[in-house]
Amino acid sequence: MKLLMQARSLLLLAVLVPFLAGCFGVAAVGVGAGALIFADRRQAETIGTDEGIEIRAVNRISEKFGDRAHVNVTSYNRTVLLTGEVPDAAAKAEIEKIVATVANVKAISNELRIGTVSTLSNRSNDTFITSKVKARFIDADQFSANHIKVVTENSVVYLMGLATQREANAAVEIARTTAGVHKVVRVFELIDDAYARSLDPKPSKPAAQ
Repeated sequence: MKLLMQARSLLLLAVLVPFLAGCFGVAAVGVGAGALIFADRRQAETIGTDEGIEIRAVNRISEKFGDRAHVNVTSYNRTVLLTGEVPDAAAKAEIEKIVATVANVKAISNELRIGTVSTLSNRSNDTFITSKVKARFIDADQFSANHIKVVTENSVVYLMGLATQREANAAVEIARTTAGVHKVVRVFELIDDAYARSLDPKPSKPAAQ
């Protein structure tokens, strides 16, 4: 029970970080959350690369669009997810081109929506949905919640991460049945069970007496 409470406390901090960043036009969703992760299937170097991708992408988008667009940039294992709102199709395409010029980006999932910029109330609701989905991941205990990245925009939940087919299916089912979720979009990088086991941290051995 104590471990579950600690996990939920860290979860709350993790979801608040991107919400606070979301008060601005363009946000790097993953930056700052790395210290809160118990176990990540990415190598430490890759986590650093992802944060660098987010920062550089955010800076370049902000220079071009300022507050004319609301864009969230999430990089996981060098796959970039773009969510938020842009004024038109041209802006959506241009932002993708900007991100494509950032070093180390291997793939882009452009989920930007054409429309008016979301309100703080909308973003607060999205943050709440993310927290509920992550909490349900922990309660279900079907996989490590730290292996799945959850991003919510306009009540649509995007799921990222290095996940097995079983883990991905379980995560989608949990997210899909969470109150307030309108749609779930898979942005997983699927891996086989053997590779997943090789990436997962090994339990520490007790010290010799």
